[in-house]
Amino acid sequence: MSNDQPPGQPPEDDPFRKRPQEPTPPPGGSPPPGGPPPGGHAPGGPPPGEGPYGAPPPGSPYGGAGGTPPPYDGGAYGGDPYGAGDPLHGMPPLADPARRVLARVIDWLIVLIPLALIGIPFGIYRGVGSDDFDDWVTDVNNGAQWVFQIISILAYVLYDTLLVRRDGQTVGMKLLKLRVAMLSDGSTPDTGSSLMRAAVLWLPQLICCPCLWPLILLIMILVDKPYRQGLHDKAAKTVVVSTAQ
Repeated sequence: MSNDQPPGQPPEDDPFRKRPQEPTPPPGGSPPPGGPPPGGHAPGGPPPGEGPYGAPPPGSPYGGAGGTPPPYDGGAYGGDPYGAGDPLHGMPPLADPARRVLARVIDWLIVLIPLALIGIPFGIYRGVGSDDFDDWVTDVNNGAQWVFQIISILAYVLYDTLLVRRDGQTVGMKLLKLRVAMLSDGSTPDTGSSLMRAAVLWLPQLICCPCLWPLILLIMILVDKPYRQGLHDKAAKTVVVSTAQ
């Protein structure tokens, strides 16, 4: 093509072409012959204070002569040079698992005792101690038993939802100096988060897994790092902290 440059000779306006190396100045600081005049700059070279790609734009983090970046400040972004700060920083101490279990037992009894009295008219004790398994199954599956089951579910879920929504504490938590808080900012959970937490906490236990579900939640709390969240906490994005001073 007619516009091609001769082989080995880059075009004069090529911004990436390699420029000839300047001769090393002799000892004593005298500029080499033909060097830049005092206070000036070499012909075709960048002005003083500018890099090979021109002056940096105003406010550039790489300001300075030659586009040199400023010294690194490890504390400029929250004191952590790698952006991986302590996830528990600024959070109250996490609740001890043993105290959480004890608080849950207290809450369970607070709801259970009134339900046990309410259940008498529903015949929940009918067939207890019977030697005939078929009669016991029939008594358990009558309509009154199902109504009582629904009442029990509502009692436990509403108890937990309303108290946690109010101030983050059930009665058991208040006695044990614990509190439920939103993981994001430590605030009291709103109605949606409180309801989600209570539903995941109580529904499996009351419907199908009365012994297995509490064990699963406890294992999750013990092994979860770093926030000790059970499945109900993860579902609601909450954490349980200590209020003891």
